Amino acid sequence: MAADTKPRALLHVPATAKRGEVIEIKTLIAHPMESGYRAGPNGSVLPRDIIQHFVCTYNGEEIFRAELSPAIAANPFITFFTVATQSGTIAFEWSGDNGFAAREQAAITVE
Repeated sequence: MAADTKPRALLHVPATAKRGEVIEIKTLIAHPMESGYRAGPNGSVLPRDIIQHFVCTYNGEEIFRAELSPAIAANPFITFFTVATQSGTIAFEWSGDNGFAAREQAAITVE
């Protein structure tokens, strides 16, 4: 992925939730996730290009972390659950090979 291109990330975070409610969070990010093991059209091995880390924070507190490997498919989809505690921001951060970094956030209102 070109360094000057912002990767497309899709987020699904409920806009509102009741305090104490378990909410589902879903993320998908566009990325080729090249393993570094496949041969290209000319027979040489394609260079590795994967997302290595994903971190999600809720009002600055880490609530989910994942370390990804070359076995993860292109355009990784991650889903997890957390408890709605207070209104604020849920932030997402992906980082990987070749300086790849992406950040997104979503607001949630807790009633």
